[in-house]
Amino acid sequence: MANIQLRITGMTCQNCVSHVSDELTDIDGVEDVMVTLDAEGTSDVHVVVKSEVTDNQLREAVDEAGDYVLVDIVR
Repeated sequence: MANIQLRITGMTCQNCVSHVSDELTDIDGVEDVMVTLDAEGTSDVHVVVKSEVTDNQLREAVDEAGDYVLVDIVR
């Protein structure tokens, strides 16, 4: 298993957390998603993966979730 840290702006409430978490969890290989919400800034999203997940897959999932911006991916 590996950990990926995402930094996402535009998340303002628990609904946002649910939308982003659901989209990320739908990616094959994602085991778990934990969000630390910062409603006025950049939220930290911790993604646990059990197989290879590309940066493009993560970006597409965040885009699909709503009006959020993935500003950083740390592996």
